[in-house]
Amino acid sequence: MRGLLAYAMLAAMTSAATAQVSDDVVRIGVLTDLSSWGRDNSGPGSVEAARMAVEEFGPTVLGKPIEIISADHQMKTDVGTQIVRGWFDNNKVDAVVDIPNSGIAIAVHNMAKERNKIALLSGPGASSLTDELCSPNTVHFTYDTYALSKVTASAVIKEGGKSWYFITADYAFGQQLEKDATRFIQEMGGKVLGGVRHPTNTADFSSFALQAQSSKADVVAFANAGQDTDNAIKQSGEFGLVQGGQKLVGLLMFDTDVHAIGLKAAQGTYMTTAAYWAMDEATRAWSKKFYDKTKVMPTMIHTGVYGSVLHYLKAIKAAGTDDPAQVMAKMRELPIEDTFVHGGKLREDGRVIRDMYLAKVKAPAQSKEPWDYLDIVKTVKGEDAFRPVSESKCPLLKK
Repeated sequence: MRGLLAYAMLAAMTSAATAQVSDDVVRIGVLTDLSSWGRDNSGPGSVEAARMAVEEFGPTVLGKPIEIISADHQMKTDVGTQIVRGWFDNNKVDAVVDIPNSGIAIAVHNMAKERNKIALLSGPGASSLTDELCSPNTVHFTYDTYALSKVTASAVIKEGGKSWYFITADYAFGQQLEKDATRFIQEMGGKVLGGVRHPTNTADFSSFALQAQSSKADVVAFANAGQDTDNAIKQSGEFGLVQGGQKLVGLLMFDTDVHAIGLKAAQGTYMTTAAYWAMDEATRAWSKKFYDKTKVMPTMIHTGVYGSVLHYLKAIKAAGTDDPAQVMAKMRELPIEDTFVHGGKLREDGRVIRDMYLAKVKAPAQSKEPWDYLDIVKTVKGEDAFRPVSESKCPLLKK
């Protein structure tokens, strides 16, 4: 009897030791853009998406509360890193989510590794995050410049777009997007005739549009994001690039961009996305709930924030602890299943392998309801869209 009692006490102690949550709360910080050019495709919607993940999972994990906090990085690296430093060092934040802007994301990704925290990235696109800069503490959940470039460039070249001209945002994401796209263009027999770089948050793209027009390139590609993409495509349309026979390609576009530009100006534009609100009845139902709270349909960044937070919480539950190493191991072990991702997998380099979708913006007459903007032209399997292990520079894949 005494032996059984001792065994029961030991089992209880072992269970208590393994089911641990640091500081008795799982605290997740949504670092996003609430006031600058990326606000519409991330911003308040990313905060709401994180909350919806907690609502779906439940208010607690391992018996401890889940807390969502948020902050505006203003698209400034120094602001973003200062916020996250304070979160890690003073506010006991366990994981940082979203981070639209690759320069800020790279800085936070490095900080998460140094402080043994977790970075759940949905907003940034730089493929270097899971290539030469890879970290065991980072999950790159939604898209990257490699997949965007490969899927979109391949489709446009097959339609006859052989010569390209770039209008590129002059920071880490834009430069990486142009670099990755150039590679696939050249591999498929196309050529790049030139390009121009612009600062972020540019209002006047007239000179850039005129340079693109005078290049006589088949394709004018926009390697930028947010309001920069909106302004660039609108103004290129005003200068008659499409009427002159040039194709416009948004290498990173969101539903919110099409909404801002309008179907008349954006129609026929190719884009690649990781998710679309009207894929099936489940995505429609989730997106309606999201719309009721935010008044916009979700972008792939929003759905990625939701999915990454949900998968993180599932991994904590499965691991019996919020210890970063054990949670990351469970995140790699568990298949990724949510409203928008089915059968996804987290690779050792931090890249989530998931299906991507080639889409084409509808003409106004084809749109049957509000936010009915995209035709999904092709589903591209994750292993075909993202960088293969054989090309990776990540040492975590060499073990």
